[in-house]
Amino acid sequence: MKPGIHPTFYPEAKVTCASCGRTWTTGSTKKEFRVDICAECHPFFTGEASRLLDIEGQVDRFYKKLSVRQNYVEAQKVKEELKGSPERPIEDLGLAARANASLKAAGITNVGQFLEKLDGGNDAALAIAGFGQASLTAAKKKLRALGYELPEAAA
Repeated sequence: MKPGIHPTFYPEAKVTCASCGRTWTTGSTKKEFRVDICAECHPFFTGEASRLLDIEGQVDRFYKKLSVRQNYVEAQKVKEELKGSPERPIEDLGLAARANASLKAAGITNVGQFLEKLDGGNDAALAIAGFGQASLTAAKKKLRALGYELPEAAA
């Protein structure tokens, strides 16, 4: 070793934790120093890490996101099961509010009932008060897009 270029080594350097006040000795190039946190008060070593996560709400936020995702997946499964089903609500066609209200007033609440009405032809559907040609055209387009077979009388 070259003399005079190395720092002084203190084999009995005093270390003090600023958080909990614990002191111990170790070898260092400084005679005395302070640390912010030590193994006695660090959350990872004391088992408080899980408590900190709960305090910050990260676990709760994760479970909330997970439940929202599960609800979304379940809703998509229900929609997929209803695809092509005559029990599908008439609101799923996305018709105008006036058209939906007219169909409900006529007692038509699901797609199956509307398809039965179309069995009588376009005139049977147009006979519903407040349900016009534009609504009929929009309903047919949506039914075809959802995979329903339209009666020949209405096609």
